[in-house]
Amino acid sequence: MKITPCSLFKSLRVLLIVLFCVPSTWADHWPQFRGPQGNQIAQDRQLPQVWNPDQNIKWQVKIPGRAWSSPVVWGDNIFITNAVDEILESSGSSSRAVKSGSRIKPTNDHRWEVYCLDTDSGKVLWRQVATRGKPTMITHSDNTYASETPVTDGKRVYAYFGMNGLYCYDFTGKLLWEKDLGVYQMERDWGTGSSPIIHGDLVYLQIDNEEQSFLVALDIKTGEECWRVSRQEGSNWCTPVIWQNRQRTELVTGGKTVRGYDPLSGKLWWELNVGGGRCSASPTPDRECLYFGTEKRNDGGGFLFAVKAGANGDITPKPGETTSPGVLWVQNQTGIAFASPLAYQDCVYILERNGGRINCYYARTGESVYSERLPGVRTFWATPWAYKDKIFCLDDRGTTHVLQAGREFKILGQNKLSDNFYASCALTENSIILRGAESLYCIGESLIKTAEPETDRLTLPLQDRYTGPIPGEKDRIGWSEGN
Repeated sequence: MKITPCSLFKSLRVLLIVLFCVPSTWADHWPQFRGPQGNQIAQDRQLPQVWNPDQNIKWQVKIPGRAWSSPVVWGDNIFITNAVDEILESSGSSSRAVKSGSRIKPTNDHRWEVYCLDTDSGKVLWRQVATRGKPTMITHSDNTYASETPVTDGKRVYAYFGMNGLYCYDFTGKLLWEKDLGVYQMERDWGTGSSPIIHGDLVYLQIDNEEQSFLVALDIKTGEECWRVSRQEGSNWCTPVIWQNRQRTELVTGGKTVRGYDPLSGKLWWELNVGGGRCSASPTPDRECLYFGTEKRNDGGGFLFAVKAGANGDITPKPGETTSPGVLWVQNQTGIAFASPLAYQDCVYILERNGGRINCYYARTGESVYSERLPGVRTFWATPWAYKDKIFCLDDRGTTHVLQAGREFKILGQNKLSDNFYASCALTENSIILRGAESLYCIGESLIKTAEPETDRLTLPLQDRYTGPIPGEKDRIGWSEGN
């Protein structure tokens, strides 16, 4: 484990922030992938529960390019990331027209963008180009070059573009720092997908690959590396999570071995071998347990685990057993794939990738409650969310299936939009933000209005790293609505 001098004085500082200064306003924002607690549960909000193209769409903004990253929200600001194939753009072709099952080769120049939009109107406040050039790696057609969700601490926004770098901006769009964390081969050229998260004064990245996997903590203000631990892992696509359980606060990473770390120092607290598989779904916490699993592949997987708070050491159950001192239960053949588990009230919900099946388990025992198919579903990529005793499941063709939460399978309705969806939602105080392949949508109590992505704007100061004009933007590298 590598610890740099900055971690020696930051540990106490971060601990004090954790104990005494955790902002209650986080409940009013959606600052990271899957929300403030990393669990996709809406609390203290007034959200619509019915929508369609003619009902409860406050605004819709077309976003060029191709990106599966989810939006994040802080107050009046929505942040998204984007990747645009400039060759396809200049030829008038759609960068979304990619043959399914193929690989996208890094032959065309791209630009990687960070957007800030107004929550109420959808107006683009600013857009910055983080970097441009040819991608550093091949990716899969079911992936993109901007699949990692940004994260914000309310003062800055951090955009990670996989092997193309990490970029930190303030809320006016000014680049504060950037970090190159290396380029590594990914399994089968499937690309990257793990998003950054923040805790205290640190931003964490889980960079698992085929060459040199590691977990790293950076100073949020400077990008200085505070600590790094190597990981005996191959490629993974899950996002780490901060687990604030009844005993302590942990940094948990997924993989073929799931691990719990001290977020201040990177010290390993516990680990659990999950038996192979592909890890795309992220761990899901509640106060008592952590739920996670890997997609079943040729080398194993498909299990769902519940880990107890306060686990220590190697907590892998012995062969033939489904519990251990740190494992509450194990359930096999769960169908877990890309969507992360949803733990709500006394149940854990798993969406299978193909075929529309939802599996429900009792959270305290792992007992199977039901396994049912939702009609008309082809694929689930997005993680479901929970609100007011209901479960909302967004499929790839734009239908959100609304279910009654609890131990009875009951479909309450369907909400349909004409777009394709791969990203998980973000939630404001009174709106749902959905990112489709074509547009960004704000679902709230209003009539539809379509906002244009181009607005009257003033240029931001040119960054020193500017390398040329953006197609269609004349000589501007970034632009901002004046304050």
